[in-house]
Amino acid sequence: MTSNFDLTRRELLSLAGGVAAAAFGTGCAPATGAGADLGLADPLPFSSTRALAAAIAKRSVSSEEVVRACLDRIAAVNPKLNAVVALDADRALERARALDADRANGTVRGPLHGVPMTIKDSLDTAGIVTTGGTLGRKSFVPAVDATVVDRLKQAGAIVLGKTNTPELTLSFETTNLIYGKTSNPYDLGRTPGGSSGGAAAIVAAGGAPFDIGSDYGGSIRQPSHFCGVAGIKPTAGRVPRTGHVYPYGGIQDSFQQIGPIARTVDDLTLILPIIMGPDFADPGVVAQPWSDPARTTIAGLRVAYHTDNGIATPTPEIVSTVAAVAASLESAKAVVSEARPNGVERAMDVGLPLYFWDGGAAIRRLLEAAGTTETTLGGFTTGTAATATQVEAQVHALDQWRIGMLRFFRDYDVILCPVAAVPALPHGQAGATEAFPGFSYTFTYNMTGWPAAVVRAGTAPGGLPIGVQIVAHPGREDVALAVAKLIEAGHGGYQRPTL
Repeated sequence: MTSNFDLTRRELLSLAGGVAAAAFGTGCAPATGAGADLGLADPLPFSSTRALAAAIAKRSVSSEEVVRACLDRIAAVNPKLNAVVALDADRALERARALDADRANGTVRGPLHGVPMTIKDSLDTAGIVTTGGTLGRKSFVPAVDATVVDRLKQAGAIVLGKTNTPELTLSFETTNLIYGKTSNPYDLGRTPGGSSGGAAAIVAAGGAPFDIGSDYGGSIRQPSHFCGVAGIKPTAGRVPRTGHVYPYGGIQDSFQQIGPIARTVDDLTLILPIIMGPDFADPGVVAQPWSDPARTTIAGLRVAYHTDNGIATPTPEIVSTVAAVAASLESAKAVVSEARPNGVERAMDVGLPLYFWDGGAAIRRLLEAAGTTETTLGGFTTGTAATATQVEAQVHALDQWRIGMLRFFRDYDVILCPVAAVPALPHGQAGATEAFPGFSYTFTYNMTGWPAAVVRAGTAPGGLPIGVQIVAHPGREDVALAVAKLIEAGHGGYQRPTL
């Protein structure tokens, strides 16, 4: 028997496949010679997911060629970055050859048929070590894929390997006791951010066209900003978290989401429908309508923008980048107002206690289950649990704060703001407590559960990327992605590092 949801999923995959075959532009330097008309980049690993899918569909390039090109690129840059921490090269090449044979025989597995990817090491991958950055899982090899990994593979994607993450994903800096630190491809002395730092770094460096990250306080968006790539945290409840090292559930269940990281906004639009929808395991996920971002009209959109949230004032370059983007949206006939939600300046005071209400009991349980005895998370495990009265007061304060935020959003379709108060920080600084206020721009929208996309729109001194954050109504990723694509076109989007 086929469910209505299964029908919806097939329709979405069919739509994604048709768009992939159309070979949209990549946002990278154009190729010359064979494949140039399909938007392939030179060198090949810098091609977009869409362009690669279209070229493989037309048999202008084989999946094996693409996989080899990405593996070669990883070999060239990863010794400097330490972004990919586990390769599965032999199986990736074997799967590529099998998918090439399928294509030759007229069998198409899905809209990502033959396209390679990397996967954040917090997501289970069958047959590939998945540590979650914690020592107790140093040799753990899952038997089953995380839901999102399985869906991507069913759509034809090929796993190249795993990308680095901080322990249990709980840091804005990507380093752990198993693999060490990951570096930023635009400045090796700086962090790519966290917790999806390995994912953003290798995508920015051209080692993979896309990766899947998780976001519990900004862990997709902050690395996308630090590394100059595109990313989206979906609406709470859209994408299953089954098979993620930090599981669903708990008081702050709606804070954590899973979403794609890529070099172009179009690729986010391609990938997100593939991974979304209930898996009947993650109880926080429900079927949500999906609209094509191409149908969104920018003219008339009501945009509120702010350059300072009252918690941490951004650098002048970030302020000017957000202001310039706001001006360009106004030129595109959006209705732009400088305004910020009432109460946004209280986000950390309201939300932060809910990460620590249990005195670290949940973290201790996860570490014990993993068999971890030596950890970087000591500060997360030694707190004092709140009383029932205190927890009730914290949850009530969050509910009231959310109500105020949602009331503000009645009058606007989009909020445009910084991703963080700073560009990529030197190693050792992003994970420090004193740095956290600068990341409150992302944390705020974990608390609301609203979708938020990031795209590069500027450059800081030293060539460091500057992203902007586009927040939309719950369930309206299409609006966030449409605005992000306009910004990408007008402000340059992704730019290759000189690595």
